Amino acid sequence: MRRWKLGLLLTLFLALLLAAQGCAGTAETVPTPAPDDATPGNANKDAVRWPQDKLTMNQDGIPTLKVYVVEEKKAREMDIETYLQGVLAGEMKNDWPMEALKAQAILARTFVLKFAQEKKSRYEGADISTDVEEAQAYDAKEVDERIKQAVKETSGVVLASQGELPYTWFHAHSGGMTALAKEGLNWKEEEPPYTRVIESKEPAPDQVEDSKELAQAAEWEATFSLEEFQAACGKQKEGIKITQGSKLAIGQKGDSGRAVTISVDGEEVNAADLRIALDSTKMRSTLLTDISKTAGKVTMSGKGYGHGVGMSQWGAYGMAAEGKQAKDIIRHYFQQVEVVKLW
Repeated sequence: MRRWKLGLLLTLFLALLLAAQGCAGTAETVPTPAPDDATPGNANKDAVRWPQDKLTMNQDGIPTLKVYVVEEKKAREMDIETYLQGVLAGEMKNDWPMEALKAQAILARTFVLKFAQEKKSRYEGADISTDVEEAQAYDAKEVDERIKQAVKETSGVVLASQGELPYTWFHAHSGGMTALAKEGLNWKEEEPPYTRVIESKEPAPDQVEDSKELAQAAEWEATFSLEEFQAACGKQKEGIKITQGSKLAIGQKGDSGRAVTISVDGEEVNAADLRIALDSTKMRSTLLTDISKTAGKVTMSGKGYGHGVGMSQWGAYGMAAEGKQAKDIIRHYFQQVEVVKLW
């Protein structure tokens, strides 16, 4: 499971960084199941575009990074694999199934290289940082032998799609169904070829030790004052007014059943952007089951935790517990991707 405080900030960061404002509805479709033969061979690493020319290799052929460590308030040089140990410990608990940890490590490694390729750290002289608002969660204190093993056994392994590094999105709990980027993140560009709407079988709370946290991720209810709700809607629709007589409803839905819009007196606001504006730790997803207004408050209920795009961490937990390998987990949540070992 993701460290909720840090990991959810990463979800916010990705959504703000990669999704533009606006709303777009999609027609209801039947989710396509993962094909049985979804196991392509490893791609030729020379056919994958990655920032090799921007990074220095150490004597073992592993890229190194200048990482700004927020707690130390300084940049330290470390190889990517060492940095990833702290990232993995920040994103998942170290006692989770090994194959779930390995799947997360592959996604995290791909993210690092994608960041190095396209972004620039806000910290002068650094390639990346341990600041979750910039990159990924990081917790070196939780690194143990299992974390080190997961990173070591996937050393150099990333995902590639059509010769490019993909955006390796992930979230805590899908609510049973993953989402396309255009609905979960309000993605305004062409839908990436590797995202998919697919059933995700997260374990039941009574099947895991972290039963309380899983239960809170699986189903939730949140209440906001009319003032809070109006202010959040106003970030999209300037001048919008919500009164005791206002009518609220779930508007358009996307392929996964998530709310793409919320209807406010007939006006539609984008649900993914509203979630960020309200507080994504309260409005935990856009897979809404109800929205109502009573006694000066707006109450929402829903399923899942996070934007729903890419890999469900609790889903990865469940698949790993059933004996699935890391590559199987990844290929369930991402389509048209190849697993590539770059070093």
